[in-house]
Amino acid sequence: MQKISACIITNNDEHIVAWSVSSVDWVDEIVVVDTGSTDRTIEIAQSLGARVVHSEPFAGFGGMRNRAKEYCTNDWVFSLDADERCTKAVRDEIRMLLADTPAHDAYYIPRHNYFMGRWIKGSGWRNDHRTPQLYRKSCLRYTPSLSHESHELVSDRPVGTLKNNILHFPFGRLEEVLKKANLYSSLGAEAMAGKRVSMWGALGHGAWAFLRMYFWRRGFVDGWAGFIIALSNFEGTFYRYAKCYERAQGWGMPTEDAAPQHRP
Repeated sequence: MQKISACIITNNDEHIVAWSVSSVDWVDEIVVVDTGSTDRTIEIAQSLGARVVHSEPFAGFGGMRNRAKEYCTNDWVFSLDADERCTKAVRDEIRMLLADTPAHDAYYIPRHNYFMGRWIKGSGWRNDHRTPQLYRKSCLRYTPSLSHESHELVSDRPVGTLKNNILHFPFGRLEEVLKKANLYSSLGAEAMAGKRVSMWGALGHGAWAFLRMYFWRRGFVDGWAGFIIALSNFEGTFYRYAKCYERAQGWGMPTEDAAPQHRP
């Protein structure tokens, strides 16, 4: 079988990193790229046999993933996030692929998403995937995007898709939903630098993000979970535009002379 490296990016993930690392104990090399954890993430990963590489703080998905894959020493890379877990079915499928000559140089891997005590059926989360997670190191590079993951394939062969699913646990608690919406909106605002935005435009984009997720993508079938997913999309989108406006204005602190005058 061709050798494979598993690559996992972490940051203060002590509560979930063991799930991810232990699920790929069958690969030839596990590389954990840590971006400044202050909890027990590194200790736990090392105890499970991972090689931990310390990287600069997170500054966008594209650049981070490009750096992470370069730390891997094998030709094939299996990219996994700390909140994702490889299943036995995916393990066996990858082993079968690499035991022969794979038909593709990169593969999408579908995911089962778990949130608020249930496997999500709507919101576009059922069997979703991100950028290719199994690929030849020389055949894929990530584009330097801050807020959204995208890739460029350096191959004449199209991207394939595995038949089996990995497991994805995107949020352990609701406060993590708010934290991610805040992070994504800040990265998105930075990527929008120079664009003119308005309050009504921000509200309109946010409302459309909610409606698309809740109705068009059938988020309503998942009750509370579906509504919160749609609402977090509204918040992330609205604040992306609001933060872009804030950056453009460059407000500073007012001077004493500029303070409003109150009449007695």
